Amino acid sequence: MYVVTGGAGFIGSNIVAALEERTPRRVVVCDRLGNGEKWRNIAKRDLHDIIDPDRLFDFLESQAGNIKAVVHMGAVSATTETDVQLILETNVRLSWNLWTWCARRRTPFIYASSAATYGDGARGFKDGFARDHLRTLRPLNAYGWSKHLFDRRVAHAVEAGAPRPPQWAGLKFFNVYGPNELHKGEQKSVVARLFPRALAGKPAKLFQSHHRDYEDGGQCRDFIWIGDCVDMVVWLIENPKINGLFNCGAGKARSFLDLAKAVYAALDKPFKVQYIPTPESIRDKYQYFTEADMAQAHNAGFTRVHTPLEEGVERYVRDFLTREDPYR
Repeated sequence: MYVVTGGAGFIGSNIVAALEERTPRRVVVCDRLGNGEKWRNIAKRDLHDIIDPDRLFDFLESQAGNIKAVVHMGAVSATTETDVQLILETNVRLSWNLWTWCARRRTPFIYASSAATYGDGARGFKDGFARDHLRTLRPLNAYGWSKHLFDRRVAHAVEAGAPRPPQWAGLKFFNVYGPNELHKGEQKSVVARLFPRALAGKPAKLFQSHHRDYEDGGQCRDFIWIGDCVDMVVWLIENPKINGLFNCGAGKARSFLDLAKAVYAALDKPFKVQYIPTPESIRDKYQYFTEADMAQAHNAGFTRVHTPLEEGVERYVRDFLTREDPYR
């Protein structure tokens, strides 16, 4: 069986769907569903079990011989979260406990890192795993720092020759969009947030630029369709000799203006835009450009061509957001 932590979340639930569709093995989700609509992300899945995080290690011990891999997507992922102790407990300590368990039980371990580890991008977006390289990165928020802290801890263990899982791989996810993110509120992708305005014929709201090198709406991100992220996870599972820390992005930066136009085009709506000031609370931590360097993944054998932005946005809008049932 596969165990997917955060398996009812955005990326996790899409991984769960792919594992169900592409493999004969049972899938176990570890997550807290709460009181909202998060359960809908896994409502269509044929799951072996759903485990509360407080019971995770008891479950792992009871099924140790049956677990093919642990896919660790569970995290406090809001970049606006201010409870740093909570972030550390979940994103670092829980992750390390899972790493240790997988090392001891000889179980492959694939985990979510983040492009937030790159900070403002001044040092580039190359996914090197050497400790000297990692120490140069400067994340801009506690979420990015926590992911970076875990990456550095893994790098130290690997360099020191400490026990490690038989396969280990971290994925630095860039700006992912796609189905099963509606429970995230203001942390949803820009596609999901722009969709209702476009549908109603209202202008898109985009941030003004407060950087002399970028026009309003010209701020750039590496936007990646969720299906491309899932393909990379499945590729790792199917190639258990591949280890490392890999970027997971489209490899091409596009502007928020491009993204907004794609949403309106997918709905066949005339494009209108209104620029608003970037909130002062995030203005000095705002990333103006991200672009994944995908060379390491390509050199390792992941050669799939990523979905172009306009195609991914159209698929998301047509196949999910405009449907009565928008869930995968």
